[in-house]
Amino acid sequence: MSDFDHFQDQASGLSRRTFLKALSASSLAAAMSGVPQARGEDDIVQPAATADCCILLWMAGGLAAPETFDPKAYQPFQKGLGIEHVLSTFPSINTTLDGVKISEGLEEIAKLMDRATLIRSHVQPDLGSILHSRHQYHWHTGYVPPQTVAAPHIGAWIAKVRGPKNPVMPAFINIGQRLEGVGESEELKAFTTGGFFGSEFGPFNLPYPDDAARSVRPSQGMEAGRFSNRYALYRKLVDANPNRDFMSDYQQESMLRALENAHRLLGSKEKDAFDLTLEPKEMLDAYGSGRFGRGCLLARRLAESGARFIEVTTEYVPFVNWDTHESGHERLVKLKQDIDRPIAQLIRDLEQRKMLDRTLVIIASEFSRDMLMEGAPGSTAKDQSTAKSATLELPKHYGLHRHFTGGSSVVMFGGGMKKGHLHGATADERPLIAIKDPVTIPDLHATIFTAMGISPKTEFDIEKRPFYATKDGLGKAVKSLFA
Repeated sequence: MSDFDHFQDQASGLSRRTFLKALSASSLAAAMSGVPQARGEDDIVQPAATADCCILLWMAGGLAAPETFDPKAYQPFQKGLGIEHVLSTFPSINTTLDGVKISEGLEEIAKLMDRATLIRSHVQPDLGSILHSRHQYHWHTGYVPPQTVAAPHIGAWIAKVRGPKNPVMPAFINIGQRLEGVGESEELKAFTTGGFFGSEFGPFNLPYPDDAARSVRPSQGMEAGRFSNRYALYRKLVDANPNRDFMSDYQQESMLRALENAHRLLGSKEKDAFDLTLEPKEMLDAYGSGRFGRGCLLARRLAESGARFIEVTTEYVPFVNWDTHESGHERLVKLKQDIDRPIAQLIRDLEQRKMLDRTLVIIASEFSRDMLMEGAPGSTAKDQSTAKSATLELPKHYGLHRHFTGGSSVVMFGGGMKKGHLHGATADERPLIAIKDPVTIPDLHATIFTAMGISPKTEFDIEKRPFYATKDGLGKAVKSLFA
């Protein structure tokens, strides 16, 4: 649900008590964070930006590098085959980058790899239990949960420090992820936020791209004057928030500024950017009818209209999409069809519009996957010795199912990154860990921030202690990735 949808639903008849309860929940995460104060501005030199906009294409659930951008020896399904022999379940294909192959099913992206920087040595720490929520929080904020303050999403950092590219457009837009009605909803909400920066730097959520236009117009039949009256009522209800005594004036005012920003967008020409029906049929067909494909098309339109940071996700739902706990191979056939053409079309469109050089596009996931069958004897991480001797008996066992943090892939286009560049490597035999030029989350974030004109050492005082753009300000941009 977007900010506007939420507002309109409340204005259309929910009780005052229900509204205040919803408002309490949405603001509680930032309630105790106080006022963030920039520190060390005289000592920190912000780098010259190589990108003005960042589009993160998030493969939620664990994109297996050996099945996508880092293929290994291919082994077709064979009943009775020991799983220790299974490294990739798809053959590799050539790309436009000499000597670099990626996995079958990504033929359109393969045609564009001469425009890309491919990192094959991204590594994450093993965060133990509750893996997805902890890893997704870590990747999106740079901090391992739990934290004593609400850590801002990387998009919120960019919105806060760089400011809006177009003051009418939301600086941070999140496309494709429902925050209600899916598993681990509270965990998703924990990092899909502006954190201690406040509501005005949080995401404008658009879970269904085809419905995005509805998010920036009043409910059907509502006149402008009536909408303005309800806007005024909304402000009063915000002021009556039962958590007001626990919230700083900064957080309260930030919530109101977020509302004012949304109200300003409602009356602007930029709201047309949210309307996919304005695209010609051939362009709609090129991106496909799926939510992710339409999300990529919407991201292009929003980038054209001045959004600063846009995340498009395949959506995280436990055991769905890239969270492949069974039938991994079969599911990846469909997932690749969902992402291949839309991602390639997005890159081509940005290039054709001469936007790619100043738009950083990133394909990433919370971790990779390796072969460990689930739903078969010896398939649990607690019984590795038995698992090594397990065999393929059913097609649902064929695929890479285990969470693996030792080596994953990230693809970057545009935004000042090199074209046709390969960085790092993983072992060709198990364990498929990074063996050359590893890139940690702090260093990857530092690279993204640097491209966006933000020093990785940028810090704010929150609750009388420093909080940095990268953990402890120690992230270092990987300079060899830049053109």
